[in-house]
Amino acid sequence: MHPAHRIIFTDLDGTLLDHHTYSFAPAEEALAALRRQKTPLVLCTSKTRAEVELLRRKLGNTHPFITENGGGIFIPDGYFPRRVAGAAKLRHYSCLALGRPYEEICAEFDALVQETGVSAEAFHQMSPRAIAENTGLSRQEARRAAQREFDLPFFFAGSRHREQQRFRSAAQRRGLSLAQGGRFWHLFAGGDKGKAARRLIQLFRAALPHSRLRTVALGDSPNDLPMLAAVDHPVLLPRRPHDFDDTLLDNLPRATQAPAPGPAGWNAAVLALLAD
Repeated sequence: MHPAHRIIFTDLDGTLLDHHTYSFAPAEEALAALRRQKTPLVLCTSKTRAEVELLRRKLGNTHPFITENGGGIFIPDGYFPRRVAGAAKLRHYSCLALGRPYEEICAEFDALVQETGVSAEAFHQMSPRAIAENTGLSRQEARRAAQREFDLPFFFAGSRHREQQRFRSAAQRRGLSLAQGGRFWHLFAGGDKGKAARRLIQLFRAALPHSRLRTVALGDSPNDLPMLAAVDHPVLLPRRPHDFDDTLLDNLPRATQAPAPGPAGWNAAVLALLAD
């Protein structure tokens, strides 16, 4: 692991990646600066391991990453000097599973729909073609998005706000968590982006006991709030120019606000941080 004085956690869709094109090209300058400075960039997303692995190859990213709204932490072999307590060996990673298994979450979703009568559709009920049509992903990308381990994306099919509240209350009674992302709601249990970020920060601190680490996170959606609240320096990105999510603004009054949505705003915010 490289020596580090700053660790950056980032959401992907609508943050490092453009909400519509999924491109990170406008962030290339800041990404290159992070690589030069050997600053760990931890991808923290609702995406699956299969999706993140492909993106990490494109980015040249070799750092730990967090999948499916904090369900899993994946640490490359040998990244930290000591064995990670509680981690399972999975291919060339140590995996810390914070979330309940995907199959259990799917069963819980089916039970919730039956219990509440709310009209909703989730990934486990959708073909790769349907996922592609609902996300703008290619069919191959949709197949990677369907390879889930912890977290179930879904959408309410025309349900009114009162019905959505009924669904949320029933989920909470069952010990489940709901989070609203850029495109979908997510149902999961056991982990969230904040718990996963804090666990990784502990590991970085243990590996670098003589460094004063400063932690940063960038996000744009309510499901990013736990991650943003877990760091020293939260950075909010707008959904559209100057249009920030009210939940994030209300709960993070001292956060920095990026000047633009998506990777262009991400680029400007990270370069400003590095220049500080």
